[in-house]
Amino acid sequence: MTHDLAIGFIGLGAMGGAIARRLLTQGFSVTCFDLDTKAVQALASHGAAAVDSASEAVAGHDVVITSLPTPEIVEQFWDEHAEELDEGAIAVDASTVDPATSRREAMTVESHPGRRFVACTVGKTPAHAERGEIPAFVGGDPHAVSELRPVLEAIANEVFPMGSVEAATMFKLISNLVGMTDLVALAEGYSLAARVGIDADTFERALRTTGAWSSQAEMRLAWMAQDDLDARFSVDLAAKDLRLGVDAAARNRVPVHVCSAALQVFAQAQAMGHGRLDAAAVIRAVEPVNRRR
Repeated sequence: MTHDLAIGFIGLGAMGGAIARRLLTQGFSVTCFDLDTKAVQALASHGAAAVDSASEAVAGHDVVITSLPTPEIVEQFWDEHAEELDEGAIAVDASTVDPATSRREAMTVESHPGRRFVACTVGKTPAHAERGEIPAFVGGDPHAVSELRPVLEAIANEVFPMGSVEAATMFKLISNLVGMTDLVALAEGYSLAARVGIDADTFERALRTTGAWSSQAEMRLAWMAQDDLDARFSVDLAAKDLRLGVDAAARNRVPVHVCSAALQVFAQAQAMGHGRLDAAAVIRAVEPVNRRR
């Protein structure tokens, strides 16, 4: 099956690359750009058109998707390239940013007549994205969201209309606040179980029967036990998202004492040099390798 929408895709990190590959398998034409030329070449091997500049991935496309690592990079990108969007094009940001940045992105894009902006944050892991098994949290111009339906249904198994771009962005921060805080608690519980002699397999099987089981346990407990810490979603990215979430909570006068404490554990993992490992590496902040037994 092929689709008429021509898609430009900028940002081919773990999640962005997985989403772009999913679009290719679903019959979309994808033109890609990333500063990492190896990532571009890898996607080209799956059938994408590789270009040498971001401008070439923006101009001439019906939909332009960004999946970039920080709010500052996303905002700079659209400040520089919004004017290159074709009239009628839809800019879609799948990055994890704060609500204020998302609103500024929307204003920048929509200051050019006929251009629309949609925030489309996503959940789960790159492996889920490859299979089209991620949730999408979408906000923005309702007509643009409707036009994007084929794209959204190709990449996500469930689409949640959040209304505004701020709400779509905020929900992702809330999800990561809860999820990464849960991951810290899981690391502490696993470490304590190991200290008193409960083996990893028994711990997992028993935990599954209790209210302590969670999506993070489903995804990452085995990785902790096996010390399999190749980055699916890195400590650095998790810490960035927690900082954005804690800051957003402060701006909305909502106390987040437990989530703030979780942020400090991720900051400790970064300080220990584990930033590029998977978020499951918080286990090393809780129980450093040289202290495990």
